[in-house]
Amino acid sequence: LVRITHLCLLVTLKTLKESDLKQFKDKLSVFPFKEGYVSIPKGLLEEANLWELTELLLTYCAEDYSVEVVSEVLKAIECEPLPEWLFRCAPGPSGAQLPHSGPGNPPHLPRHREALIQRTIPVEPVLDSLHDSVLSEEQYQKITAKETNPDKMRELYKLVPSWDLQCKNKLYEALKAKNPHLVKDLEGQ
Repeated sequence: LVRITHLCLLVTLKTLKESDLKQFKDKLSVFPFKEGYVSIPKGLLEEANLWELTELLLTYCAEDYSVEVVSEVLKAIECEPLPEWLFRCAPGPSGAQLPHSGPGNPPHLPRHREALIQRTIPVEPVLDSLHDSVLSEEQYQKITAKETNPDKMRELYKLVPSWDLQCKNKLYEALKAKNPHLVKDLEGQ
């Protein structure tokens, strides 16, 4: 099954001229990926056709982050920025600020990362809500083994970039249910 983000990225990359596509691959090979992601090897990029390039982006960056990466690389090579519709196709790019918050776009997760790490007390009820549906037993045990609440939240946040929108929304709902005053305060900022 071809995912909607895959098609959106493919269509976007297909609009690039050959010279721009080469520039895009060159820039992507040195792009500073955020923590938790590894760079796509230059050799793979150079050989990739459009379909393979799109697959590489989705494999190395996950769906949500791939849209953000493509957008940043296009800006860096001074090409047309990604059309707004692409951000609607993707499942909520982490870091990219979409116009409105809501169940389809919990922007406080990346934007208020530090505040959530420092102020979520206690963390266990949030983890319990995510256990089995989002967190595996191994992940749950690894997080709960941490000594302090900030360390537990930091460990939890290491997993968030690899999650799909449904998992991120479950985290948002768990935070809202278990720490309603904190979430309300952050949403008001």
